[in-house]
Amino acid sequence: VGTQSLRYDNQIHIIDFDDENNIINKNVLLHQVGEIWHISTSPADKGVLATCYNKTSDTKVMTCAAVWRMPKELESGSHESPDDSSSNTQTLELLCHLDNTAHGNMACVMWEPMGDGKKIISLADNNILLWDLQESSSQAVLSSSAALEGKGQLKFTSGRWSPHHNCTQIATANDTTVRGWDTRSMRQIYCIENAHGQLVRDLDFNPNKQYYLASCGDDCKVKFWDTRNVTEPVKTLEEHSHWVWNVRYNHSHDQLILTGSSDSRVILSNMVSISSEPFGHMVDDDELSDQEDQHQEEKIKEPLQDSVIATYEEHEDSVYAVEWSSADPWLFASLSYDGRLVINRVPRALKYHILL
Repeated sequence: VGTQSLRYDNQIHIIDFDDENNIINKNVLLHQVGEIWHISTSPADKGVLATCYNKTSDTKVMTCAAVWRMPKELESGSHESPDDSSSNTQTLELLCHLDNTAHGNMACVMWEPMGDGKKIISLADNNILLWDLQESSSQAVLSSSAALEGKGQLKFTSGRWSPHHNCTQIATANDTTVRGWDTRSMRQIYCIENAHGQLVRDLDFNPNKQYYLASCGDDCKVKFWDTRNVTEPVKTLEEHSHWVWNVRYNHSHDQLILTGSSDSRVILSNMVSISSEPFGHMVDDDELSDQEDQHQEEKIKEPLQDSVIATYEEHEDSVYAVEWSSADPWLFASLSYDGRLVINRVPRALKYHILL
């Protein structure tokens, strides 16, 4: 979790959740370069992360990006909380800056999914920049780039690197438009104009279905797209009453969708009809006796219904971030403007319904 403070040194808090005892521990790392607007972690090295942060000079504010390493002892996730957290602040080790002087303000940094942690893409104003991290990440070399052309001041707001197609595709959002890009040619491969009625805030790819993409935005909607046919969304969710800041697919069970919004709510939805298991858990024919067989056939004809599973109202302010745990598929966290971090579990009944 990163902080946004104008007056004090900013920090990154490494939150450690002890599942067995239901205890949260935190370690504080100093991030003295500025307030943090985006954090992303290396897929290959759990001690390495990238931040986008505001740097204030006399005349203007720039959003820059850098790659950092956290202290070795924090990587393992030790359940010991420091006795006195104030005296125990450690500093992040700077590995390298992503030089954006020529390209504008950094909106986000994406790591190549399933990669070796050497390739990252950053979005800066209207530029897509592909970097190679060299010399054990002490140097970032720009290997290719593309610019968004068009009328007015075009600015990317967010992006996502697809885990499919050998990691050669990314999706970006700018204003109300969602675009797909091929990272090899840096050319546009699809474009969803007016994907939302207002600004698109966030995107996420279905981890199991290669053409499926979710988007959310300031029109209070969450939309699901098949990138082979972008004229209409496959499905639209309209459960939030204010801007939707985040949408996240569960890493293992892609019917579970998490969204966070400025209406202060986190909503967990079961989008089973467009998931990789639309008929529920498939059962092998060999496992069934004759009697069960007939019963099973009746059951299988009907795809399961999409529904809202739960609405979480522990936040009293806009929810700016939701994330699934990368270790436990049933655990997720959300963060709101007032600094409240909430960790929740998928309801047990649903968990067993999905598994059994």
